[in-house]
Amino acid sequence: MAFTDELWKSIGPIYAAILHHPFVRGLTDGSLPRESFKFYAVQDALYLRQFARALSLAAARAPEDDWIIMFNEHAAGALKVERTLHESFFKDFGLTPADVASTPLAPTNLAYTSYLLAVAYGSPFHEAMAALLPCYWIYWEVGKELERSGSADPLYKRWIGTYASEDFGGVVRAVLAATDQVAARLTPTEREAMRAHFVTTSRYEWMFWDMGVRREDWPV
Repeated sequence: MAFTDELWKSIGPIYAAILHHPFVRGLTDGSLPRESFKFYAVQDALYLRQFARALSLAAARAPEDDWIIMFNEHAAGALKVERTLHESFFKDFGLTPADVASTPLAPTNLAYTSYLLAVAYGSPFHEAMAALLPCYWIYWEVGKELERSGSADPLYKRWIGTYASEDFGGVVRAVLAATDQVAARLTPTEREAMRAHFVTTSRYEWMFWDMGVRREDWPV
């Protein structure tokens, strides 16, 4: 069994909870309120800025040239390609880039991105890679699952199509292959550290969608 297969098995209950979450279900059955999706889209744009920084930090620690290139390219892609998707949503919502930039990070968003940046900055490359992986992999799997269900909402259908696409799938497969190559060189203790980060950020993925449904704000 590949190490990435072991990682996916370790988050079985988390991924099941994600698929059954009202935010994810609401993208296909039409029950997700527009205001919740608007909140999520703004927070996701803010998240991607920090995710791109974490990718660049991981790239700086990568032991192989190809991985340095890959993660730096993905950092640029997070800011360019996916930002294009978000900005198309913001136009629909009547939001300007300045409106988005001035929005505070929600508590869950701040916690998640702070965790990613801390691991990417202060931990070995293999741990940073494992912490970053759920954002790639879970979105791809969710996108494929939701595309099979379909959505009558053009806005949500556009979101689903982005993450179900073959282009995005190719990106994810490259990171999975690199993860297996890295893990093959490690001790059991080092692989366990990767698994712990992978599980933690998978939980944050569930929390991010839950934050969107609740339109989470600071309580004080």
